[in-house]
Amino acid sequence: MVATNLKAETVGLMDRRAAVEAEMDAIIAALSVPGGPGITGGLVDAEGFPRSDIDIPAVLAQRRKLAELRNDHKDITNKIEKNLEVLHSTKLSRNEPSIPASSGTPASLHSGLSQNDPMEEDAVTRLPFAIIDELTDGSPAAVDGLQLWDEIVKFGNVEAGDRLQERLVSEALSNEDCQVSLVIIRQGSSMNLTVTPRKWHGRGLLGCHFRIL
Repeated sequence: MVATNLKAETVGLMDRRAAVEAEMDAIIAALSVPGGPGITGGLVDAEGFPRSDIDIPAVLAQRRKLAELRNDHKDITNKIEKNLEVLHSTKLSRNEPSIPASSGTPASLHSGLSQNDPMEEDAVTRLPFAIIDELTDGSPAAVDGLQLWDEIVKFGNVEAGDRLQERLVSEALSNEDCQVSLVIIRQGSSMNLTVTPRKWHGRGLLGCHFRIL
C-alpha cells in the first residue's frame, strides 16, 4: 500500500513538473522573440538608458517568475528522485522475476519489474543522473530529438557514478560524427534515442547542457 501511494504521489509530481516545464518554456519563448531581451540580456541601451523598445517591468516580472519556476522545478525533481530511490529499493527487495524478453520490451530496461506495473516499468527501472537544462535550437542535440528537461539515464557508456561531467564530455568527444545511444526519461516515460555529436555553428558538439542531478 505504501509503495502504491508513493507511486501515485510520484506520478502527480511528474505531472506538476511537466506543467512547470511548459510554463517555463512559454516564458523563455516570450523573452527570446526577435529583438527581445532574452533570459539574461541587458535592459539598457548603448548610452545606459532604459531600452524604449521593450516593456522593462514586464520583462523583470517574467524573469522573476522564471527564477521561481526553476526553483519549483528543482524542488519537484528532488522529490521525484527521492521517491524513485525508495521505489527502486522496494522493487529490489521484492526481488520480482524479470519480464520475459518476448514481451517486446528490452529486458535491460525492465529487469526485475512486475509486468502489470507501468509506473515502475517507466520510471523506476534506472535512475536519471542528469537533466538537460539548456538546449540551443538547431543544435545537434535538438535536431536529433533531445528536448529541454529530458532526464538522462544513460549516454553511450555513461551511467550514474563519479566524474559524470568529465565522462559525458569524453563520451561526446570520442564519438564525434558517430551515433551515441541514449536512454532518457521524458515526462515520466522512458525512451531510447540516438544523437550524433558533431561540429556545428555553435559551441560544443551537442549544443546542450547536462546538469548533474
